[in-house]
Amino acid sequence: MSTPSLSLPGGTWTLGDLTVTRFGYGAMQLAGPWVMGPPDDREGALAVLREAVDLGITHIDTSDAYGPRVTNELIREALHPYPESLHIVTKVGATRDEQGGWPTARRPEDLRRQVHDNLNSLRLDVLDLVNLRLGNAEGPQPGSLAEAFETLVELQQQGLIRHLGVSNATEEQVTEAQSIAPIVCVQNMYNLAHRHDDKLIDRLATDDVAYVPFFPLGGFTPLQSSALSAVAARLKATQMSVALAWLLQRSPNVLLIPGTSSKEHLRENVAGAGLSLSHEDLTELDDISR
Repeated sequence: MSTPSLSLPGGTWTLGDLTVTRFGYGAMQLAGPWVMGPPDDREGALAVLREAVDLGITHIDTSDAYGPRVTNELIREALHPYPESLHIVTKVGATRDEQGGWPTARRPEDLRRQVHDNLNSLRLDVLDLVNLRLGNAEGPQPGSLAEAFETLVELQQQGLIRHLGVSNATEEQVTEAQSIAPIVCVQNMYNLAHRHDDKLIDRLATDDVAYVPFFPLGGFTPLQSSALSAVAARLKATQMSVALAWLLQRSPNVLLIPGTSSKEHLRENVAGAGLSLSHEDLTELDDISR
């Protein structure tokens, strides 16, 4: 499914009929503290988005719940009208409360409203890819996704969504979604220290379904490991570079969406992800989750 990219590490991947760079950009950090409110530096946030496109990134991940509405509005201001090659991925299934929580919102009427909110805030007629966010802030939770996912399928049939995926999902929910309609990606928490989805990643690779890890660098609690530090020191690289490079080498269906509010950090992430890890490096890093 992948073809080489000359400008970004990892080449490209095809989400349904959409070709995206495996190295993408996650817009969550462009909102204010704890993903609430506007950024302190609005012009800086706009500059990061423009830099991402200038670097050749064609996969931007967002949600109208970020801010709420903040990141979508920034994306629209910075990049609309969008380059034909750029594909914006969003998610529905949760909203924000005044305390900064993430209450679930997966009733059919909730999902329809969120899809239209994303269309309006991004100024699009159709959303390239919508992920159904499952579980809660604690992580994936068991239970059927049928009613919620079937609602998104209806919106897809109406021409408002091109492709579907699931996020924060159990393996059983992934299987259930696939029994209802094709999905092109799964977006779950996964990194060097949290490898509960190893079997799922391999299964999805055989199905040509992308796996998109969120919190690839640990999220609000950065990855810390003596093995990671040792490999980074040996390669004269940062721990973040090693963690991102490991993900790209983990499987060809893994797509990266690391977030940052800094142009310099974005460029560092791109350069770092292109680091080549040896068999020795990979073996040492594999021991982190054991």
